[in-house]
Amino acid sequence: MKAMTGIALVAAILAVSARAEPAFPDAAASDPVKLGWMQGSPPPPEKRIAFDDYSFFTFPQWRWSFSHWRELMPSVGVSRGAGPVHTLPRAERSDIDGVTFTPIGGTKPMTWVESLSANYTDGIVVLHKGRVVYERYFGALKPEGEHIAFSVTKSFVGTLASMLVVEGKIDPARTVAFYMPELKDSGFGDATVRQVMDMTTGLDFTEKYGDPNSSFAGYVAALGAAPRPKDYAGPNGDYAYLATVKKAGAHGEGFTYRTVNTDVLGWIVSRVGGKPFTEQLSERIWAPMGAEADGYFQVDPVGTPFAGGGFNMRLRDLARFGELMRLGGRMGGKQIVPEAAIADIVRGARKEDFAKAGYATLPGWSYRNQWWVSHNAHGAYTARGIHGQAVYIDPKAEMVIARFASHPMAGNVNFDPTSLPAYQAVAEHLMAKD
Repeated sequence: MKAMTGIALVAAILAVSARAEPAFPDAAASDPVKLGWMQGSPPPPEKRIAFDDYSFFTFPQWRWSFSHWRELMPSVGVSRGAGPVHTLPRAERSDIDGVTFTPIGGTKPMTWVESLSANYTDGIVVLHKGRVVYERYFGALKPEGEHIAFSVTKSFVGTLASMLVVEGKIDPARTVAFYMPELKDSGFGDATVRQVMDMTTGLDFTEKYGDPNSSFAGYVAALGAAPRPKDYAGPNGDYAYLATVKKAGAHGEGFTYRTVNTDVLGWIVSRVGGKPFTEQLSERIWAPMGAEADGYFQVDPVGTPFAGGGFNMRLRDLARFGELMRLGGRMGGKQIVPEAAIADIVRGARKEDFAKAGYATLPGWSYRNQWWVSHNAHGAYTARGIHGQAVYIDPKAEMVIARFASHPMAGNVNFDPTSLPAYQAVAEHLMAKD
């Protein structure tokens, strides 16, 4: 009973932070620098942000904390190594702010620069043919600062897994239990790795951030990603929690977004690769692509990196990763990600499976290897995270957009209408002005 009470309290905290208010302060009014969060030595009590009282994940305070995650959470580094930085040539343009588009479901045009405020953008970089044509920072984020990427992290883990598949080290037709005997009695045991990679597992797990009846509250408590109640007696850490997830329905019947799938995939990558996936990420992607700075991962109470959403990095390095993907995995004269791995991602999965999830802003899309695939005329695909994190790759336009944000609402459905058509409009503008 005590454990259930503790989880209920965590759920209540999440519900308070996630519920919709009649109106949120806009981007200007919620600017963390103007509001003075964490300024002073020490900051005055009314301007302090902390983990223990959950102020770090309360709006508008999170407009500061998303750019200061390592000061609030334990973490492990992702080294960039000692090699050269991959230079991003600059060819900045003054004509992008005025690009117009009509939001999904809207009738009134909006400009690109207006969309940045509407989406509480903290930073955005646009690459065209590998050159920086647009770069802006707002609020607490600086060019040399890192930002939490949330579920954009999943696409890094999915790319590592795809590499191991191409190399024959992971057989996606094998069951999870084949690689992870620890999970044989869980809901994941008889799921295939492919079903985990594409999130078509049938699990008793609901990812509703503000719902006190959702599994998500117990998951967050196990991760230590929110302050635990004193009476908490549930699983300690990610791996311990994954073993408790039960099956519900059949695997392979349709797409359902569940972060726990990525945590299992990260565990498999670590097991098969013979070292933590964070080290593999450093050695196989981050350092070879020429990142300009180390990244870091949030870890749980026993030191396990949070594969489902814990990566923090500089914005330009997120753009470099997008460019690496756009170039078919080749950068700096080296084939870093096998071209076959990226081709499998770009092909996408079954649209029919994805449609069952009912994403109103993503008609005709699919989900493959932890990437969201548009199947549009430009072949665009994207990594997405709550509160507005994204890297969007448009192969036809030779464009990559990397964005960090701190939107007051978690779900992408709240900002897709002013993001996806904006990306498309900029892509078309760049192609027309070539």
